[in-house]
Amino acid sequence: MPEIRSLDSFRIKIFADGADIDGIFAMYEKSWVSGLTTNPTLMKKSGVKNYREFAQEVLKIVRDKPISFEVFSDNFEEMKKQALEISSWGDNVFVKIPITNTKGISSGDLIESLSNQGVKLNVTAMMTLEQVKLALSRINQDVENFLSVFAGRVADTGRNPLTLIQDCLEAIGQSKTSELIWASPREFFNLVQADSIGCHVITMTNDILAKAKLINMDLRDYSLETVKMFYDDARLAGYEL
Repeated sequence: MPEIRSLDSFRIKIFADGADIDGIFAMYEKSWVSGLTTNPTLMKKSGVKNYREFAQEVLKIVRDKPISFEVFSDNFEEMKKQALEISSWGDNVFVKIPITNTKGISSGDLIESLSNQGVKLNVTAMMTLEQVKLALSRINQDVENFLSVFAGRVADTGRNPLTLIQDCLEAIGQSKTSELIWASPREFFNLVQADSIGCHVITMTNDILAKAKLINMDLRDYSLETVKMFYDDARLAGYEL
């Protein structure tokens, strides 16, 4: 594995993931950020009240890097209506469609319909190879698309996501329009892992990206910094024995 010197040295595309306006704009300016994503959960946490106004505010600045916004209906006809509007907001906009609705019904027909209409999709919330193969079978391969596999959530179940991601990359093959996203990473090292196996894209929140300052830090220095943190926190807490 080659030595990592900076975020610019990774081959994988880094997509900043978040819904804080200031954070989005700050990440957009970074040379090593190739795109951006968000979702309703992140938007809710950031206090977004009006979906359309939030998106249009973001798109005043983010015009030349891909950005994904997600539909939020559970009804496929309403999803389609939302997707067509979201897609109309800009050429750099990708529409996130979950692989199923909340009832577990496949979104395959919707994916095919939208893709055939030229909508750039980001099929999301996938965690199995079968789901990725289904999405691939329904997407128009003349239209750019992303396939988001939630590797972090797979790891939460005690499974190693590396094998899954490798299998998904093999399924995508030499496609010129489909790119695989390692989504929901849990730690900075996931970036190194995803890059090492040739994954196309990884999404990363600002708190994980902030750890880039630790790249190649001397571990003895990091150990000492940790010891000082424990000591300082104990003093500030006023602990006595």
